[in-house]
Amino acid sequence: MLRWRSLDDVPADWGRCVVTIGVFDGVHRGHAQLISRAVKSAAARGVPAVLMTFDPHPMEVVRPGSHPAQLTTLTRRAELAEELGVDVFCVMPFTHDFMKLTPSRYVHDLLVERLHVAEVVVGDNFTFGKKAAGTVETMRELGLRWGFEVDAATLLGEQSVTYSSTYIRACVDAGDMASATEALGRPHRVEGVVVHGDGRGRTLGYPTANVAPPMHAAIPADGVYAGWFTVLGPGPTIDTVAPGQRAMAAISVGTNPTFSGRARTVEAYVLDREADLYGQHVAVDFVQHLRGMRKFDSVDELVDAMAGDVDAARAVLARG
Repeated sequence: MLRWRSLDDVPADWGRCVVTIGVFDGVHRGHAQLISRAVKSAAARGVPAVLMTFDPHPMEVVRPGSHPAQLTTLTRRAELAEELGVDVFCVMPFTHDFMKLTPSRYVHDLLVERLHVAEVVVGDNFTFGKKAAGTVETMRELGLRWGFEVDAATLLGEQSVTYSSTYIRACVDAGDMASATEALGRPHRVEGVVVHGDGRGRTLGYPTANVAPPMHAAIPADGVYAGWFTVLGPGPTIDTVAPGQRAMAAISVGTNPTFSGRARTVEAYVLDREADLYGQHVAVDFVQHLRGMRKFDSVDELVDAMAGDVDAARAVLARG
């Protein structure tokens, strides 16, 4: 899959293509429906399938400070798009000038002149251009003018619930990992670099990897979770942890109230593994909420609870 950082990367001899457009944060099951339609249409036409997304999130430019919690990094979005068969992952810089493009200029300058679209595949609630004035109907009218087709899909899940990143963010924020997993089609993932914490877990017999996620990452509600831990990227095996190989984990999200903590952290205790993971880029996939965060009356009571968390996590993850 090709990865373009702007339309400046479009080759001079670029031909026709099928394009699907959106932020695609989460690349959830609704997004997967949309992307698959674009890939299938592109294959039938014998042209590449292009996914166009944006960076930064449009809301951060339209209303600074309103960036929604991020379900997936751009790198993760690209990986998931490639798995779905996309040929080109194109990241458009969302700037103030870009934001001011009228719907007509948006379509002519980007889709027609640069990408030579044969078809545009979008959700039926898609809007575009200055002040989001362009709609699917606008896109169809412009398609008739400039010679491309438009396919607008309704992204429905079970019980006619519309899949959306907003819905999944709400699930994650509430700690409802089962509903988040259902909508995403996989467990919600938080990536980050392992950094030094208080080192308290090691003294208690449960050394944890303190994961520092990127700004705006969607972090589940405070509590303890069962999940998977993976060191990302290529590289040698670190003690007993092999990059790319997932391991069971009990994950704590919160402020460590037993020790009067203030900073909110994501800490993963990796089951049956021992490794110095500082500096590693890792992923934590949240499978199931086990219990809420609470303040214990003693360290011994906390250690007993941690032992129970590990047993509960193991039981959950053993089921696959």
